[in-house]
Amino acid sequence: MSVRRVTIFTPCLFLIFFSACKNEPEPSVSTTQVVDYLTGIPSIDDITKKLERQPDNPVLYAERARLFYENQGYDEAIQDLAFAMKIDSINPDYHHLLADVYLDYFKSNLALKTMERVAKLHPERIPTLLKLSEFQLILKQHQASMRTIDQVLKLKPQHPEAYFMFGMNFKQMGDTVRAINSFQSAVEYEPDHIDAWINLGQLHAAIGGNLAEKFFDNALDINPNSITALHAKADFLGDQEDYNGAIGLYRKINLLDNQYDEAYLNAGLLYMEMDSVGKAYEQFDIAISTNPVYIKAYFFRGYAAEALGRLQQAKADYQQALNFAPNYELAKQGLERVSEGS
Repeated sequence: MSVRRVTIFTPCLFLIFFSACKNEPEPSVSTTQVVDYLTGIPSIDDITKKLERQPDNPVLYAERARLFYENQGYDEAIQDLAFAMKIDSINPDYHHLLADVYLDYFKSNLALKTMERVAKLHPERIPTLLKLSEFQLILKQHQASMRTIDQVLKLKPQHPEAYFMFGMNFKQMGDTVRAINSFQSAVEYEPDHIDAWINLGQLHAAIGGNLAEKFFDNALDINPNSITALHAKADFLGDQEDYNGAIGLYRKINLLDNQYDEAYLNAGLLYMEMDSVGKAYEQFDIAISTNPVYIKAYFFRGYAAEALGRLQQAKADYQQALNFAPNYELAKQGLERVSEGS
């Protein structure tokens, strides 16, 4: 069975049999109250009480908006940021946060307009210009994004992040040569730019270059515990059919972050490649325990269960995947197979 893993630095995450990105539902989170899950971080209720005493404090509105945003309370975050910006309309951080909220709330046009507005207020503020170029990149407005980057380079000709953003635009546009040149410039100006090294590794791997692994190792030399770099190298090793090496890196990721569900899923897919279906099933099972709404994990656990002859378990998993994503064609096919066989 040939499988394809969840990879990073792509606009969408593809797996076996997927011909297009799927919009998967996210679990809803109550935002009426956020507990103090980290020492020293106030809850929404704490900030609300402070606002009763300081109703004209924009910092408090912005702080509460960030908490709402982090807990998917997008409407509440937007409302609080409107209050903050009414009091302090030129603070760029408020605009940046509002743009992030709009983007995650699937209001991409409003997100872009927000960034365009703050860039006009602060036309020489490099962090704002870089964030604008990033949003333009996300919306595939490549020419606009690169014009914004040009503005950054006029202000600071050797800014590594500007060259990195050039690289991301060229990469998305399929211009591998110019993407590589841009990322190379980024690491020349900032040798510790992990993301640039990772992208160099990915691009060289895509063209069959023999430097790919070296670039991934450069990223890991900078930070051996970078989950992004570990994930990227694991993907590379998997593509090179070094399955044990890749699984070892996914295992390291989960030692660093036991909630990183993609590592469990990808390790399971590699075990499937190795015909170790029982071990694959275990990894998919852990992925689901970590993320109970992980649709792909339900499908693949069902697929592994079917291969192991556990038809009732497979039926239940395929059905669960369909409960979350009714148009999931592969799950439909799997459910039909096991229903006929039971």
